[in-house]
Amino acid sequence: MTAPARESLQDMPFDTIVEQAVAGIYVIQDDRFVYCNATWAAIVGYTAEEMTGMSLAEIVPPDFVEVVRSRIRIRLAGNPPSMHFITRGLHRDGRVRFVEVHGSRIEHRGRPAVMGVGVDVTDRVRNEEERQRSREQLQALAAYTANKLEEQRLALSRDVHDVLGGMLTSIKMDATRIQRRADNPEVQALTQGLIALTQQTIDTVKQISEALRPSALDHLDLSVALAHELQAFTRRSGVLHSLDTDAPALRLAPKQATAVYRIFQEGLTNVLRHAKAQRVDVRLRVDGERLRLALHDDGCGFDPDAPEGSALGLLSMRERAREIGGELHIHAAPGAGTRLALSVPLLQQESGPT
Repeated sequence: MTAPARESLQDMPFDTIVEQAVAGIYVIQDDRFVYCNATWAAIVGYTAEEMTGMSLAEIVPPDFVEVVRSRIRIRLAGNPPSMHFITRGLHRDGRVRFVEVHGSRIEHRGRPAVMGVGVDVTDRVRNEEERQRSREQLQALAAYTANKLEEQRLALSRDVHDVLGGMLTSIKMDATRIQRRADNPEVQALTQGLIALTQQTIDTVKQISEALRPSALDHLDLSVALAHELQAFTRRSGVLHSLDTDAPALRLAPKQATAVYRIFQEGLTNVLRHAKAQRVDVRLRVDGERLRLALHDDGCGFDPDAPEGSALGLLSMRERAREIGGELHIHAAPGAGTRLALSVPLLQQESGPT
């Protein structure tokens, strides 16, 4: 600030500075406003003259009056002498306004009072509330979509395995009977080809059914299901893997097992699509009442703060973890690979045979 400007400010009356302040300024004593500037009064729809002498209860929502009074008593007692928080005010038209205030204990005419500075942050608070509602709606939608998708996968897996698989088995049996009864070598050759083709189709149906709903999740333990998925991953991608586990007979509740498996599956998919990795290491541990799964690749990594095309996949993984009370953390840096760490509570653990 230049010397002339400083001198000009010093010459300006203090009350002029206060009245022209863009922030609201007030003084409360004995539960009433003994002073406020025009900015503070405008926040709740009054003039400064109207507000002078008004009680707190007249501009604070009824369910919040005691909260405000308690904060004032704390400041008057000097412990602490100043406080910074967002409070609620009641506009004269009945609307609730949110005000960020910083209040301090002062002496006014020889007695303790509270002087505060406040800024109307209603729009900011409302926007944050709307963002929070949007986040919650997005979480609910992600959870609903994941659950419905899993239900459809299970139903489709059963239909493919039981219905289509049964029909193909019948075709193969009929073709085998025809082959046994046929004297014509050409017919035998045709039926042999039909039998082979049918068997290939049956094998494909089994693979599709297994991809939709791995049978290991229903009949074996989680570590076996993860091992099967890792082996299939290496066959598809050529990426080497290791699996280190101290939970060889771990049986989880169906919802937990499905969520952990799908998170793991999505993690491997991300490795295949984005990581350009040569190796992926997996560790499965039981730590007290929690299951911990870690997946680490030696790929190119990524910037977690940058927008990614796989953001929806990461959201789905986090939402699956949240649905079963778990936490998912992803640690990554460009050129340093990616580490996925999942922790879930074992609330309904069942131990298999040891």
